[in-house]
Amino acid sequence: MDPRSREGDADRPRSAKVQETGRVIVIGPYLRMRRLEADTQSDGHASRDFEARLGEAAGLARAIDLEVADSLIAPISQIRPATYLGKGKVEEILGLITGHGVELAVVDCALSPIQQRNLEKAWNIKVLDRTGLILEIFGRRAKTKEGALQVELAHLNYQRSRLVRSWTHLERQRGGFGFMGGPGETQIEADRRMIGERITRLETELKKVQATRRLHRAGRQRVPYRVVALVGYTNAGKSTLFNRLTRADVQAADMLFATLDPTLRAIHLPHGGKAMLSDTVGFISNLPTQLVAAFRATLEEVLEADLILHVRDISHEDAEAQERDVDQVLRQLGIDPAAGDRILEVWNKIDRFVPDEREKLRNIAARRPSERPCLLVSAETGEGLEQLLRAIEERLAKARTTLDLSIDAADGAGISWLHRNAEVLNKQLHDGRFDMTVRVDPSKRDLVVSRFDAVPHQI
Repeated sequence: MDPRSREGDADRPRSAKVQETGRVIVIGPYLRMRRLEADTQSDGHASRDFEARLGEAAGLARAIDLEVADSLIAPISQIRPATYLGKGKVEEILGLITGHGVELAVVDCALSPIQQRNLEKAWNIKVLDRTGLILEIFGRRAKTKEGALQVELAHLNYQRSRLVRSWTHLERQRGGFGFMGGPGETQIEADRRMIGERITRLETELKKVQATRRLHRAGRQRVPYRVVALVGYTNAGKSTLFNRLTRADVQAADMLFATLDPTLRAIHLPHGGKAMLSDTVGFISNLPTQLVAAFRATLEEVLEADLILHVRDISHEDAEAQERDVDQVLRQLGIDPAAGDRILEVWNKIDRFVPDEREKLRNIAARRPSERPCLLVSAETGEGLEQLLRAIEERLAKARTTLDLSIDAADGAGISWLHRNAEVLNKQLHDGRFDMTVRVDPSKRDLVVSRFDAVPHQI
């Protein structure tokens, strides 16, 4: 029998899928002790402001067209094992739910399966925690087959944990041979097995996706195009910057997780070279570990990139906290955020500052350590993009060798090989020979030198 058709609504595992529109209350159950400790973290940095955290949670709800009827901070001194919140706060919120007629409660924390179930029984409405809400958004945003596979994998891993104690009212199914066979597996075990089998199939399909991406990357490596990946907090302006640099039409909107599926386009560098620019999914604080694991196939573009542009919304009140959140996800991927030779910070949205504030930002950027430089840009107006392209070109050129050579114009095969395996910076015809300046990877330097009598470029 289909589990959804069984009796017992209170014990029924519910789908994380919510209605297209609906009224929602957003609850921020934040530990009060963080305020009493002067809003500082163990590393000495200021922690994220409660109001900012609640505003972000409300923004996540609006990102899937939910109407936020009310939002409130529910400071707690300790986490209650049964409901996360204290009994009095649970009753207080029940009154708000009844008064506003809301259909869904979003709790901005990670709830255990038991806590989620108990809150649903107490409030008699659907409850989503932060992980479930982000999974819902990703489910709406995924357009490609790859994105849908990754979201479903993350969702199933999340849903499997939600099965805990959801079927305790059911008796064991009879199993074994004969009429007097021993007790069989419980319904929860059957459901968990079905989910596990589906997860195995999805992981197999994603391995095929990873293999395809490796083939694509190998093809790009045969052509001398370097890869530049955009990373950053969600709504930092990555897609707008991507569109500006590539003249593409990737969706860019003032909402959290406006784009999900990765996109790759060519950009033209100031001296005629090209690079591939990759726009990736935005990061967020407390990004569910299920998503980091499931989206590893997509985030491999970041792992394999020659240069990573960390795009920051420098106008945001929590810009520093957002920077730390992105750094944390990069560490989860095995990337050192302090690797200045590979990461370039881009301070976006400077158009939101008046001239005096903008000049102050430039002075702050100028005092940054040389190993962690940053550039000020406005993806909206185009300000600073020329300097950004020059910085990208200079950073990519550091790892490559520039050579001068002269080749017979009749050697079409050699000229073709150079265009396929090197970046041709200059090419002039003199007396039947092409004088060329090329930039090559260190792995191909000796081959170019021996085949074409190339010499180091003289500036």
